[in-house]
Amino acid sequence: MSERLAPVKSAPAEKLAPAESTPAEQLAPAENAPAEQLAPTENAPAEKLAPTPSHTVGPFYGYALPFPDGGVMAPAGHPGAITLHGYVRDGEGAPVPDALVELWQAGPDGSLAGAGGSMRRDPVTGGFLGRNGVDFTGFGRIATDADGHWTARTLPPGQPGRPGPPGPSESPGRPAAPAAPYISVCVHARGLLHHLFTRVYFPENAEANAVDPLLASLDPARRETLVATAASPPGTYRFDIRLQGEGETVFLEFR
Repeated sequence: MSERLAPVKSAPAEKLAPAESTPAEQLAPAENAPAEQLAPTENAPAEKLAPTPSHTVGPFYGYALPFPDGGVMAPAGHPGAITLHGYVRDGEGAPVPDALVELWQAGPDGSLAGAGGSMRRDPVTGGFLGRNGVDFTGFGRIATDADGHWTARTLPPGQPGRPGPPGPSESPGRPAAPAAPYISVCVHARGLLHHLFTRVYFPENAEANAVDPLLASLDPARRETLVATAASPPGTYRFDIRLQGEGETVFLEFR
């Protein structure tokens, strides 16, 4: 016979006595320690500092402002073209490698009208086309190189607003022009809150230079800073720009 197993009776669940809750530990409040009293230090006498030179943000002239052949102002192959070049230097005589030199001038006939097209752009691609090689715009913009040097190829200026050769003597009915031939210069450079204006006169126009109102108002040493120096080969002129210090170029204020 098969063995029959009797079912196991379930043992009654053990009843556990509820644990008595222990009272929460009562912590005595900490007494606030008195704030540490620091003895005041005696004020030391204020140190007097020498004023520092002003600084400007930048410069950012190397981006967007220069354009290709900005100093090639004379039409291609023009027989009367001249070369004007020089250096931009700071008060210590060091070159300024990131300056911009802008030139504005009358044409050889004295006309101030000029012609558009210094920065022509392709209407299709938007790319830079440059000058058309024929018209004289009278405008140039040149970035200095690592040595602070700039060069422009342009035409000799006539007396502003007066067609004809320069000179103080005039034929009847034509009033004398008030200024000798010159090229206007605008300088942008590091450390300048505002750009500077000056002029370039040419040594071969000595007679007109002698009666020019601006040159006549300056003493000889200062006048020399506005007159370019003839160099070789013929048709080459050098004009250095000294921003400050010994030999500082004469700068102009327009009101």
